[in-house]
Amino acid sequence: MAENKRQSVGGKPQAQAPPVTAAGPGVNAAMVPLDVALSGAIGARVRISTAPPTASTLEGILFTADPITNLVAINTSTPPPTPITASTAGLSGDYHIIPVSRIQSFQLLSLAPSSTSSDGPSFTDGYPSLHALDIRALKTREASAVAKLQEREARRGKGVSREAQDLFDAFSRTMPARWDNTSIVVADAVVISNPYMVDNCRPLVAGDVAALARVRKVLEMERKKIELRNASAAIGNSNNFPRNSGAARGAPNKDARNSVAGGNHTGAAAGPGAAGPRKGG
Repeated sequence: MAENKRQSVGGKPQAQAPPVTAAGPGVNAAMVPLDVALSGAIGARVRISTAPPTASTLEGILFTADPITNLVAINTSTPPPTPITASTAGLSGDYHIIPVSRIQSFQLLSLAPSSTSSDGPSFTDGYPSLHALDIRALKTREASAVAKLQEREARRGKGVSREAQDLFDAFSRTMPARWDNTSIVVADAVVISNPYMVDNCRPLVAGDVAALARVRKVLEMERKKIELRNASAAIGNSNNFPRNSGAARGAPNKDARNSVAGGNHTGAAAGPGAAGPRKGG
């Protein structure tokens, strides 16, 4: 009996990853460690049975096996039709997270699609499908973004006032404008120099009276707009209104009213009509 007891104790499984049966097309049944089987079966169709007390059997595509958290994820949804198209690539899955310690048995039903390639896994085997990047379109997009940034930077005056920048922006909305140091060049015909008054306009081509008159007219109109905006802002920010407007108009304050009331009461008490004892009949 002692010999039988020793044999039964020696036959108990050790605390390590249980062996599983790997079965597939053209593959003989073999006993392999669980962690090795899981790491090599990502993307394959598997059947996983969990241990009690919540025993269950799940069948689907092994999505991932994480050796850090000791968790596996299996997608039990119906596999998409092959070949995968754009309409079926975005189908949602039914994913289940299972601790590796709860896996009782693991069976490989079919190999992953990438495993059939002689060159190993490829981006073309990805699900959803992955497409090659259009490098030419990306370079064109990059060049367009850089050009817009350079144009925006060229529209910013260097060492000019906010008023000068406002005038430049106003001109650029209706006609071509660019900076020449601190001067504004409008339509390559008229230059407006600091301090950007009507008298500071001069034509680049002698005798171009029409362009000069037009730029002067726009400049005069924009300056009036700026003056109106500044006046409105000054009125809105002013705090010159007196708080005690009644006192400013000469209305008596509380102390003055009290003193007047006190004087009237005293005078009434001391006057001839004051109440007191009457003599005679």
